[in-house]
Amino acid sequence: MSLRLIVVYRFMFATVIMVPLALIFERKSLEKINKKVLLQAFLCGLFGGSLGQNLYLQSLVHTSATFVAAMINLAPAFTFILAICFKMEKLAIRTNAGKAKVCGTLIGIGGAMVFTFYKGIDINIWSTNVNLLKHHHQQVGPRHSYHGTGHFIIGAFFGLLSCISFSLWLINQAKMSVGFPYLYSSTALMCLMGSIQGALYAVCTVRDWNQWKLGWNVRLLAVAFVGIMGSALLVFLVSWAVRLKGPLYAAIFNPLGLVFVAIVGSLLLDEKLHLGSIIGGLMIVCGVYVVLWGKAKEMKQKTQLVPVPTVDEESNEIEEDKQSENKETDEEQEHEGTETPPVIILA
Repeated sequence: MSLRLIVVYRFMFATVIMVPLALIFERKSLEKINKKVLLQAFLCGLFGGSLGQNLYLQSLVHTSATFVAAMINLAPAFTFILAICFKMEKLAIRTNAGKAKVCGTLIGIGGAMVFTFYKGIDINIWSTNVNLLKHHHQQVGPRHSYHGTGHFIIGAFFGLLSCISFSLWLINQAKMSVGFPYLYSSTALMCLMGSIQGALYAVCTVRDWNQWKLGWNVRLLAVAFVGIMGSALLVFLVSWAVRLKGPLYAAIFNPLGLVFVAIVGSLLLDEKLHLGSIIGGLMIVCGVYVVLWGKAKEMKQKTQLVPVPTVDEESNEIEEDKQSENKETDEEQEHEGTETPPVIILA
């Protein structure tokens, strides 16, 4: 099955899931949809959907799952730069929060690079003797015979473009959440736009109509799972995180995907863990926590700028309110006592 069709069907399944939820929980959001919201949804569907996913999958074809997971970890750096350019984040390098965000981002990227380019000795933590791609390797041959130098360079270029596309999606998603703060509806619109764009691209490139067919087999199961979990749920959670904490907060968790890929690959794909994997994984986790600490410090500084009344100030305000109320009641009583009696006219 063509990878372009996987992109189409996954966003179609996501649209089918999210549209009813949007109509149930956010019916009033239909009144807020205008040209600006549709344009932002189109860009979200492009950068986070059709374009970004096709670039990501093409990079996966020419390289490997671990390399693509490492390449996508450049997203925090691009997101940080774009967020500063669009004034969504402040560098504030002289403050502890700014230093923590910069250092944590660099540590996470450095860990991803160590994870990718440094192997070291093999680490045999567990051995499951399970390889889900064993039959596939027997058919297509060893992986190194398929991925030549030219394929690897092309795959790396596609991976870099997909990383930039992902960062642009987070920036645009943050802007969309300001004027259209409806998570279900924004997710449904993005998935709808992504499915339409992906379908137009697939129609122009995939002419074998037999590949479009979905039977009751692993194809249907795969696209349904990826559509529900990898598109609907993922886009919803990312949109929620971007709305609460900003685009950098959502992007900084990307390096953790590399750690999970390595663990699952060693369990199900018979891939070996190396010393570089352990060191890089620890650096990635440390980088994430440093950035989170910086964001928490930044939020704390923002809240401290808002004056919070003390207990004495609150008690003084209460006494002043009581005095003003007593004064108003006294004035009302005096006004009632000094009222002129009604004049009676005798005929």
